[in-house]
Amino acid sequence: MQSSRHVLKTLLLALTLSVAHVTAAHAQADEIQVYDGGLADPGVFNLTWHNNYTISGSDTADFAGAYPSNHALNGVTEWAYGVNNWWEVGLYLPLYTVSDGGARMSGAKLRTLFATPNAADRKFFYGLGIELSSNAKSWNEDRVTSEFRPIVGWHLGKVDVIFNPIVTTAYDGLDKLGFAPSTRIAYNQSKEWAFALEEYANFGLLNDFDKSSEQSHQLFGVVDYAGKSFEVQAGLGFGLTDGSDNTVFKLIIAHDFN
Repeated sequence: MQSSRHVLKTLLLALTLSVAHVTAAHAQADEIQVYDGGLADPGVFNLTWHNNYTISGSDTADFAGAYPSNHALNGVTEWAYGVNNWWEVGLYLPLYTVSDGGARMSGAKLRTLFATPNAADRKFFYGLGIELSSNAKSWNEDRVTSEFRPIVGWHLGKVDVIFNPIVTTAYDGLDKLGFAPSTRIAYNQSKEWAFALEEYANFGLLNDFDKSSEQSHQLFGVVDYAGKSFEVQAGLGFGLTDGSDNTVFKLIIAHDFN
């Protein structure tokens, strides 16, 4: 028990330090979520619908042809299928953006996800998600990108501690890999309800972090509900740096079809 408490205190301290010492590039996202190693059951189709609305953000586009994040709604329907108890495949389509500039398609993604079987029942669990994206010019300067998302987590009684040290690439060289980790610390009040803090960051290049003033860090307060036929996650995020969007609301709804 003391060992579990020590691990929890250490990770809580690491999360606190990561958000307290940064004072940050704006980055719109279709999916604001920490992966917990959960997979669709073998033979089951699942739909997860992501929507993120920037209540207060940047009025300046990140690059030529992009749209400002302020008052923009980004979303995607994520279709998943459980291949077996350790492997899930997925398709993100359509990925869309709605803002003052109108509604438009922003791209599509393929995903494969590997994780320890029955991760929710294990004290320690791990996995790896891999995504391949085709991006619209208004969404990303690079037409093709990928994300490699390791998953490491602990179930410590009613407390979950999960870390996704995400590495991104546009296939333009190992020296241009990006580092955008996410962290979740959750308290499970019951089987249906959980309350969490999640932090999403973008440090820039993996081998050469941006200056603190150029990084992106956001802290979300999150509520989860797991019903019999659907799951809902809602969260409100606040920017912790000058370069982060000030306030973002996220809503995720998931349902197993068979």
